[in-house]
Amino acid sequence: MQDQTKREKTTAADILPWVLISVFWLFILFTPIFNAARIEMLPYSTFMNDVQNNRFEEVMIDEHELVATKAGDKFKVYKTVRIEDPDLVKRLSVTKVKFTGVQPDTFWKSFWGLVLPPLVFVCFWIFLINRMAGQGGSGGGMMPGLMSIEKNKAKVYMEDVVKTTFQDVAGVDEAKAELEEVIGFLKQPESFTRLGGHLPKGILLVGPPGTGKTLLARAVAGEACVPFFSISGSEFVEMFVGVGAARVRDLFAQAQKNAPCIVFIDELDALGRARGINPMMGGHDEKEQTLNQLLVEMDGFDPRKGVVLLAATNRPEILDQALLRAGRFDRHILVDRPDKIGRVQILNVHFKEKKIDESVKVENIASMTPGFTGADLANLVNEAVIVATRKGAQSVTEEDFTQAVERITGGLEKKNRILSFKERNIVAHHEMGHALVAMALPGTDPVQKISIIPRGIGALGYTMQRPTEDRYLVSKEDLENKLAVLLGGRAAELITFHEMSTGASDDLSKATDIAKSMVTRYGMVESLGPVSYDVDSPVFLDNSQPGAHRSANLSEETLKEIDAAIRQLIQTAEQKAVLILTQYKNNLCKGAELLLEKETLNQEDLVSIFAGLNKKNSPLKLVSPEKRKTAP
Repeated sequence: MQDQTKREKTTAADILPWVLISVFWLFILFTPIFNAARIEMLPYSTFMNDVQNNRFEEVMIDEHELVATKAGDKFKVYKTVRIEDPDLVKRLSVTKVKFTGVQPDTFWKSFWGLVLPPLVFVCFWIFLINRMAGQGGSGGGMMPGLMSIEKNKAKVYMEDVVKTTFQDVAGVDEAKAELEEVIGFLKQPESFTRLGGHLPKGILLVGPPGTGKTLLARAVAGEACVPFFSISGSEFVEMFVGVGAARVRDLFAQAQKNAPCIVFIDELDALGRARGINPMMGGHDEKEQTLNQLLVEMDGFDPRKGVVLLAATNRPEILDQALLRAGRFDRHILVDRPDKIGRVQILNVHFKEKKIDESVKVENIASMTPGFTGADLANLVNEAVIVATRKGAQSVTEEDFTQAVERITGGLEKKNRILSFKERNIVAHHEMGHALVAMALPGTDPVQKISIIPRGIGALGYTMQRPTEDRYLVSKEDLENKLAVLLGGRAAELITFHEMSTGASDDLSKATDIAKSMVTRYGMVESLGPVSYDVDSPVFLDNSQPGAHRSANLSEETLKEIDAAIRQLIQTAEQKAVLILTQYKNNLCKGAELLLEKETLNQEDLVSIFAGLNKKNSPLKLVSPEKRKTAP
């Protein structure tokens, strides 16, 4: 890694000012030493005797001392401290010695009095600038740091430094296919320009955090073997006006000098936020000036020269529309969370450098981690290795990965948190209520594990459900069943203890969010019709009224209907959970007793327990209320 692509060579013109300054200070320091060898101090009585004997040729009378010289020795002077002598002039007048008064020299006192305070202030100011400019920039020193404040802070990776390739990137095959055109253009630009076309000026990578946007940009540079300029959007803006715009100009100037190359701006939303978002700040703040300069530079450079501009963001909805129009960032590539196949590929990449047991099936790990990003999977593998290392194992087993998933999703086990028997009993029935409702309803995710060991900050127990496959569409019935599973713990407490506790607070929060989405986003309530009432999310890239939400178009009556519909969905789901647990109350109590005894139950334990209680070899089957009414 190099901070600059070309280091400036030190010339004589650069060294000359420092040489002159050094000579000046040497002269100031050594002049008193040289003068001390030519001066002889005499007592006042001896000095006056020599005067009366005409041994001196000239005497100079100063305010504080007398200075005399002898004939034939002009390079040596004789000094004495002047004392109060009223007859001094008379005594000198009767001799043949020339004498004269010396005007007090106040120049240096005035000079240092005027120059020293501003000099100290300037030095202190340069010191502060030096600290803010990164301790002197690339050249070091005070003045280089001051002059380099307007230079961009991009990290430059030369073609022989970037070792990342597409083999290091997995789970984003569609994004890699889109970026292969960029690699082909950088390697053979004439093949793309032969028909007069050119690559898009800007390519924007959009996706959730941790999906590999920065890794993809580095892989493009590594595959194309070109210099890679990497900078964050927040590094452009400083407290000084105009610095951000100057850094944008310097970045594009360096990029064109080193073409073909790739310029990557990470976290573009820090630089390209829509103008006018905060009307109180006006339209001339530093961020808007920097954004305007970026827009100008993107219009000015020629992509046929081999400069490819990549950027990444996880908040595309707040970017300025002028930044996304055709001719600037006109190609958007989605880097989404990987599916099961993508997670298998990512895990295989991370397994290469780890000692994984041969019995571990990567497909099982991928099935346990729906919704995990590439960064989450890397963290999962590392946590599993730590778990195996803590146990002193020689390799990482599948059980280590299971514990790592629990550690990431549920938090650290709090075995030292001692609960009373009453609290443990409530928690056991609460978690068993979740599991029982989940096993009784169709379309729900299978229960993998139940535990009453406290985890994290406030979780006194947990029920782990993991889907067996990736799902991209969810029906209304599935969402209603999910609401019932969330309220199963609260329903179990009502049925068993006839009272409610605070343990269902997180369940109620999640259930409310799902019910609100069903009403306002998915149009799943017939009384409200097929209308979107999404009152929380801002309109995508609608900057006509910055910060405005769609709730401004809703009447009070509509808002009341939305609240009533949300409440009705949750109450219906709770009634369904109560119905299920009432029908299988014996199963609930016996399962809670076993959970109190073992503290942790896995999927096999649950299936065998409930299948045995039903005297069947299949999970529980719930009879719907409609069928129950029509049954003989």
